[in-house]
Amino acid sequence: QVRLVESGGGSVQAGGSLRLSCTPSTALVNTYCVGWFRQAPGKERKEIGSIFLSDGRTWLADSVKGRFSVSRDDANNTLYLQMDSLKPDDTGLYTCATTDWTSTCQYNFWGQGTQVTVSS
Repeated sequence: QVRLVESGGGSVQAGGSLRLSCTPSTALVNTYCVGWFRQAPGKERKEIGSIFLSDGRTWLADSVKGRFSVSRDDANNTLYLQMDSLKPDDTGLYTCATTDWTSTCQYNFWGQGTQVTVSS
C-alpha cells in the first residue's frame, strides 16, 4: 500500500508558475510510473503527465506540452510537476497516482489532490 501526498497548489494569475510535489509514503522501488492528473470543474479527470521511473522518460499531454514538466528527486523521494505560463484553463484539482504493477501504468494508488486556481 502506497500513500501519496500532493502539495504546492494555490492561486496564481495567468502567466504565473507553480511547482506541485508528490511524496510517496515509501520509496518507489520497482514502480513502473507515476502520473499527474487534472480534474477541471465539472469535467472528468484526465492524465496530463507521467514519468517512467526505470529510465526517467516523461510524457505530457498536448494541452500542457511546452509549459509543464515532470521530474523526480530520488534523494527526497519526491516527484514534481512544474507548471509555467499557467492559463485559466489549467484550473483544477491536481492528483498524482502510481501503481504496483511493474510493466504498465495501471494506476491503483491515488493521492487526495491539491487545488490549483488560475485567474485571468
